[in-house]
Amino acid sequence: MMKDKANKLFTDATKKLNEANKELFKPKEDLVTYMVCKNAQFAIENYLKGFLLQNGVNPAKYKTVESLYQQCIKLNKKFEEVDISDFYCKSNDIDSRYCNEVSKVSNCFDIADNLDTFLRREKIIS
Repeated sequence: MMKDKANKLFTDATKKLNEANKELFKPKEDLVTYMVCKNAQFAIENYLKGFLLQNGVNPAKYKTVESLYQQCIKLNKKFEEVDISDFYCKSNDIDSRYCNEVSKVSNCFDIADNLDTFLRREKIIS
């Protein structure tokens, strides 16, 4: 059951990451930074929750990306390779106030993409 939930979270995260990527490739005047931001945030959160579920940890009690990330590190030290320091929403509930500048949403997208790459390299997702 937990493995099925984890796989669904991974699938949803990958879908949202792809949607954010498509949005980033639009011309600057057509780019909706909010869409990139929300999709990247959703991907980050779901990748972390999926990893926790896959390892038998209920992610529901971890309310921020930072707390999810710290729990992932406890299970696998290699998570430290994924730098989330430029993720402006990591200590808050997911928030849109940081989603207005292209540089900030690019950071958010890069973190989601790095997380995806890390999980694939570690053979956690395929």
